[in-house]
Amino acid sequence: MTALSIVVPCFNEEACLTELHQRLSAAARQATGDDYELVLVNDGSRDGSWDLMQRMAAADARVVAINLSRNHGHQLALTAGLDLCRGDAILIIDADLQDPPELLPAMLRTMREDDADVVYGVRKSRAGETAFKRATAHGFYRLLSRATDVDIPLDAGDFRLMSRRALNALLAMPEQARFIRGMVAWIGFRQVPFAYDRQERFAGETKYPFGKMLRFALDALTSFSSAPLKLASHAGLLLSVGSVLLVLYIAYAWLVGHSIQGWTSLMLVVVVLGAVQMFVLALMGEYIGRLYNEAKGRPLYIVQEIAGGAKREAGRLGYLADATANKDKPGGKGKRPTR
Repeated sequence: MTALSIVVPCFNEEACLTELHQRLSAAARQATGDDYELVLVNDGSRDGSWDLMQRMAAADARVVAINLSRNHGHQLALTAGLDLCRGDAILIIDADLQDPPELLPAMLRTMREDDADVVYGVRKSRAGETAFKRATAHGFYRLLSRATDVDIPLDAGDFRLMSRRALNALLAMPEQARFIRGMVAWIGFRQVPFAYDRQERFAGETKYPFGKMLRFALDALTSFSSAPLKLASHAGLLLSVGSVLLVLYIAYAWLVGHSIQGWTSLMLVVVVLGAVQMFVLALMGEYIGRLYNEAKGRPLYIVQEIAGGAKREAGRLGYLADATANKDKPGGKGKRPTR
């Protein structure tokens, strides 16, 4: 065990990694001396991120580089790092340096002074983001707060410091569709906020375009709330009221002698009912699909290789592949050391 693990999921972050390594190392040394590890998780990057991580691990004994077998997505890559790290305290941070690493010593002091298991960052400002993204993020957090029974902090991302006790509780939750900031809120213990100003991305482009943001929001909502399923009953009630109003309108038009175009009204009713039915079926399918994925019981992630650090056993949530010699024939038992 080490005093501190810093877990960083990385996807195409070659331009940020050198600066990230320098700033995280300086903050960790200030907070804990040399008793720390920097766990970099390569989530199927298509640039030179993995090669750079390997060089860092070779040059710095405190760097552990984990290479996933493919792109698993941010939340599963983060899960892999959390599952394989060894620290008594664990800092979660993204590689883009929007969350300042220099806040680590202050977060550790807050954890000790408040006897907390989780210190989570709350964004006072969000530099370098469009008005649309700020508005949608603001609305998403408040919608999620109203739709769930879990007290998920507003304006808080994955940037947080956790105790080993809190992390062990988190790792006891094996679901596939992971919304880690909500899962951390669900486990309880003492959790305190840490306000900070979020900075602009150091380099590169965001890895969360609108489509991924929408998928992430849907994962969050369906993971912690059954409210979408209740839309079916609400839609039925609204349609019933609409039907009564339509009947009253038809009766009034007949009494005053106005002709009603049957084709138009009929098609309107058919289209509205069909749209509502398909929407409700899509919501049900979303939940059923999640049940299907959970029933398969697949590992949440697969590690292709690990560079640097001491030898690690497989975590409880994933699979750590052996490194087989390139020249082996199918079925061969030769191995080569994991770099």
